[in-house]
Amino acid sequence: QVQLVESGGGLVQAGGSLRLSCSASGGTFSWYCMGWFRQSPGKERECVASISRSGSSLSYADSVRSRFIIFRDNAKNTVYMQMNSLKPEDTAVYYCAADRTIRAMLGTTTTKYDYWGQGTQVTVSS
Repeated sequence: QVQLVESGGGLVQAGGSLRLSCSASGGTFSWYCMGWFRQSPGKERECVASISRSGSSLSYADSVRSRFIIFRDNAKNTVYMQMNSLKPEDTAVYYCAADRTIRAMLGTTTTKYDYWGQGTQVTVSS
């Protein structure tokens, strides 16, 4: 059983940056693909970025590609997401998630992930 704890959210002006962190415990972190999701009121939870076990494969939603960077440090049991050039539409609760299944492609839907953090709020003001 993996426990995930996100941190790093907050209030930032449009054009600013934030770095989210997700610390994992209770399992072998390098066995899991990791994903960052977000959800804003009235919308479905969407995958923003995902990363393979080694960190060599990455996937991004079109809305964040070239602005967000996902990376991981398996020695620290942590996955990060660097968010640059933030826009008001990036405002949401951000969740990290862990996928224990070996797949041909990175998961980009909530059903592919087994463990979830509690979320961290990101608010981007205009």
